[in-house]
Amino acid sequence: MSDTAARSREEEPEEPGDDAPEQDAPQSTDDAAADTGSSDTPVSTGAESVVAALEAAGAKTAFGVQGGAIMPVYDALYSSSIRHVTMAHEQGASHAADAYGVVAGEPGICLATSGPGATNLVTGIADADMDSDAMLALTGQVPTEFVGNDAFQETDTVGVTRPITKHNYFAGDADAVGDVVGEAFELARVGRPGPTLVDLPKDVTLTETDRTPGPAKAPAGPDPDPSADPEAVERAARAIENAERPLCLFGGGVIKAEASDAARTFARTYEIPVTTTMPGIGSFPEDDELALSWAGMHGTGYANMAITHTDCLIAIGTRFDDRLTGGIDTFAPEAEVVHVDIDPAEISKNVYADYPLIGDAGTVIDQLTAALRQVPDADEWRERCQEWKETYPLTYATPEDEPLKPQFVVEAFDEATDADTIVTTGVGQHQMWAAQFWTYTEPRTWVSSHGLGTMGYGLPAAIGARFAADARGEPDRDVICFDGDGSFLMTLQELSVAVREDLNITVAVLNNEYIGMVRQWQDAFFEGRHMASEYNWMPEFDKLAEAFGALGIRVDGYDEVAPAVEEALAYDGPAVIDFHIDPVENVLPMVPSGGANGRFALAEDQL
Repeated sequence: MSDTAARSREEEPEEPGDDAPEQDAPQSTDDAAADTGSSDTPVSTGAESVVAALEAAGAKTAFGVQGGAIMPVYDALYSSSIRHVTMAHEQGASHAADAYGVVAGEPGICLATSGPGATNLVTGIADADMDSDAMLALTGQVPTEFVGNDAFQETDTVGVTRPITKHNYFAGDADAVGDVVGEAFELARVGRPGPTLVDLPKDVTLTETDRTPGPAKAPAGPDPDPSADPEAVERAARAIENAERPLCLFGGGVIKAEASDAARTFARTYEIPVTTTMPGIGSFPEDDELALSWAGMHGTGYANMAITHTDCLIAIGTRFDDRLTGGIDTFAPEAEVVHVDIDPAEISKNVYADYPLIGDAGTVIDQLTAALRQVPDADEWRERCQEWKETYPLTYATPEDEPLKPQFVVEAFDEATDADTIVTTGVGQHQMWAAQFWTYTEPRTWVSSHGLGTMGYGLPAAIGARFAADARGEPDRDVICFDGDGSFLMTLQELSVAVREDLNITVAVLNNEYIGMVRQWQDAFFEGRHMASEYNWMPEFDKLAEAFGALGIRVDGYDEVAPAVEEALAYDGPAVIDFHIDPVENVLPMVPSGGANGRFALAEDQL
């Protein structure tokens, strides 16, 4: 309780005791209102204002873990229309909120108490920041009079999260806290999306207020212009028209801007081959004749060859991270670069932009379409791209004397599910196989951790994705999580949430008893010294799943795959299949870190 609240209560007249004389008649409502100082505006608390702001912003679902400093907000959620999902760990809450936002196209919400609750959110907040995912984190804080005194469960949450949020707030006023939360929610999704955080001292959320929060508004200031400079667009259009080897590179920004349809129309209208980044998977259908799939360290050989030889790279909504580019000096060495991005800070940060176009992806694509007068003369280039697809296909062998191959598992799920199936992953070899051997045709169906590379992301992300699909009125969509044994072990406690909520999700654990990507690098670059990468002490995940109350299945051979996939997909609730795969299978092709994209390895002995 704050000093102010304590003083005001001390000054109030005492309530009559049990021996007080009875009143001759009930006091009128008007008189009671006058005695208590109330008005027509209902008195609420800072916590209720927080929840009212979320409701006004259209929030439907929140993920979190209860605790002391955040308890007033949870109490306000008790009567709210917002569905709260209690997670097993705060990190799981942040990943679930992240994935919810990716699938739903609106900010996901996570809550945690002060101290360890807030710091447990940090990994998920950093993940959302690296991938430009819209998310709002609400954290409890010790009362303001204790801030800075090393109070129980106190952490400088604002200081800790400042480098990994789009913006964060310390809410010190009960009258303003609702508007602050609304602003944080809106800021998370405008312009370049990202995570925001509001730190909520307990005395602020307990204090009474008669202020009703207004509509969610972004911070005051000029709205970013969604259109690129017209003269710059004209110059870029001439470069595209004159290109002999044009190539589109669609990044995650295309999906976040809801510009996938515009991007597809653009590429098809001007007959330009398309590759994507990993975050951009799904922006362009991979079964299209122009599609070259995704590029980068483990991207397709034909995508990397196209990037190496293009003379005009039309890059939309990508920040050119190192896993895409390899060595910057060897990335698209023959190309003039047209770079479209909403964030001016990304222009020429990593790759020099010959034609910088700052603006919203969809708007700028429309501008380019209006400015282009002809289709580039690139018939020979398209034929060459097709030749690369035939020369460097994604393949794998299935010898009878070797264990089950993980690629076979991914393809089996792809064949058994619909095109709108949502795929989530952890991080490692299984993530790459899920990206390589699944044919993605729709945006917001690939949900993974890219920039931060967070092991353990897959299961809580599947939970968030499931709730997002349900909130969109799509309960029949399948949600498949591909995980590695090491990655699954990091957050498998969230399986208890999936069982409690009776969620239709399927977890495919590609179990090689290794931290597989580490083992692959140790074999390639550290003379096969498997220091701390052998995980032959793994539990039996099928039995562990059953202990949680989920369906558990173990698979060891090819003939068991299809029946297991069918059983898991038909099961009404969460299912876990423990696929025991070839422990020494590697992810190929591979561009060594910092290497040239066009010099990718197709076999282990080429690394």
